[in-house]
Amino acid sequence: MATFNLTPSDSSTFILNGIPGLEVAHIWISIPFSTFYIISLVGNFMVLFVVKKEETLHKPMFLLLCMLALTDIGMSTCVVPKALCIFWFRFKDITVDGCLTQMFFLNTVATMQSAVLVTMAFDRYVAICEPLRYTTILTNARIAKLGLVGLIRAVLLVLPVPLLLRRLPFCANRLIPHTYCEPIAVMKISCGDTKVNRTYGLVTTFVVIILDLTLIGLSYGMIIRAVLRISSKKAHRKALNTCTAHICVMLMSYTPVLFSALTHRFGQGIAAHVHILLANLYLLVPPMLNPIIYGVKTKELRDKVGKYTCRM
Repeated sequence: MATFNLTPSDSSTFILNGIPGLEVAHIWISIPFSTFYIISLVGNFMVLFVVKKEETLHKPMFLLLCMLALTDIGMSTCVVPKALCIFWFRFKDITVDGCLTQMFFLNTVATMQSAVLVTMAFDRYVAICEPLRYTTILTNARIAKLGLVGLIRAVLLVLPVPLLLRRLPFCANRLIPHTYCEPIAVMKISCGDTKVNRTYGLVTTFVVIILDLTLIGLSYGMIIRAVLRISSKKAHRKALNTCTAHICVMLMSYTPVLFSALTHRFGQGIAAHVHILLANLYLLVPPMLNPIIYGVKTKELRDKVGKYTCRM
């Protein structure tokens, strides 16, 4: 396999080092990376294709699934192609502008996904607690508007991150020990004062993760209260079963990112390659599993996917 020995020729270039300490295993690490990425693309594009083709699926719940699929595709695509170039060809250089652009799009899509998960929790709340008003409260147009609001919020929250990093001076050592331009990893190679960057990072983490998790928790708190008022055990199971897929997706999405954020800031004794592997798993595993979970747990989608799969 071809090898490129690239070094930065000027101050406008960073070097992404992949996974430090595991360089000799980069080829082997690329196997699950590429496998997960391909499965993710196939699964999420299948969801988009089936929902588009089937008019019976043109409902708020499935429009939200399409939004989730788009964010899954966006998150993994922002990272995996460049990571594979590092693993396969040692193509490690990236311009400063390219680095900040990757950072912006990745974090915007991740923030947008969090908004989609909040909207999905609200969708389940309305479906269980206000079933007679579901079609009037959640229309396709309203879901589209909520998606637009989530996108605007994501752009406004994330845009200052690369802009604040752009103003920082960087040291002679422009080596980023990561597979992608993660804000904390880029901050660590700066020679300037990063206090403002770190403060803003904590604020956005609070606004996005803590606030969104609180809203999701409130939705499920009201769902549980409504379910407990139902006397029939069969109705209990049916109501909770409609939430199972979303709960699984939510746990997979938030648990790794929370753990990764906490270990980056407070887990000083944890090896660098563990930090980086965790950060990459967050971008690889949920996008791969989300369409599988919804395909298995949602009967309407499962039946339609089965219909098109059998035709192939």
